[in-house]
Amino acid sequence: MIKLLAVLTAGTVISLMTVPFLFSQDIIEIPAISLSKHHSISPFSFANKLKYDSTIQLSSDTGVVKKSVKKEFRMKKSPLLAVLLSAVLPGAGQFYNESYWKVPIFIGLTVYLGYEYYDNNKTYRNYRDQYEASQNLYPPYGDLSLLSLREFYRNQRDDFFWYFIIVYVLNMVDAYIDAHLFDFNVSEDKIEGLGLNDKKYNLNFKINF
Repeated sequence: MIKLLAVLTAGTVISLMTVPFLFSQDIIEIPAISLSKHHSISPFSFANKLKYDSTIQLSSDTGVVKKSVKKEFRMKKSPLLAVLLSAVLPGAGQFYNESYWKVPIFIGLTVYLGYEYYDNNKTYRNYRDQYEASQNLYPPYGDLSLLSLREFYRNQRDDFFWYFIIVYVLNMVDAYIDAHLFDFNVSEDKIEGLGLNDKKYNLNFKINF
């Protein structure tokens, strides 16, 4: 009888000692927090990770690390190709840049200046030959009026040559700049988005006598 009571007493004591331990184990075991489809950590290791690693950035919903991706800017028009096209044919670079209204301007100017150079050079050569022939009739200076006309058309020819070169170079420079500015949008929608149309600017002049 005494042995039975001792066994029951020992069993009761052991039960009372193990129940709190088992109860505490149930509280400590908390499900792991899922950070993504392939990684999960317990709350304690997650707290330590946040303590020593400040680079973790979690979203409010899924806890997935977000990375921003920058897109590389690429020009739609090649400035080099635009210049080469304009060098081969004035106005071709503007056509490539879709500045169609400039095409007839550069073509018209280059054709006009080229023709004027050709015509003045032709007239100059004609008066030059006439003046050289007149030196046999009126030695030694020949017909001075023919000499004056020869010099006039020679100067005209040289002037139109430089005009042609200037327009030709401007044609290539314009094509180069147009290609660079092709990607910039300056439409009214963009201006309204910036709120510039909502602002009014007043300019006052005051003249004191």
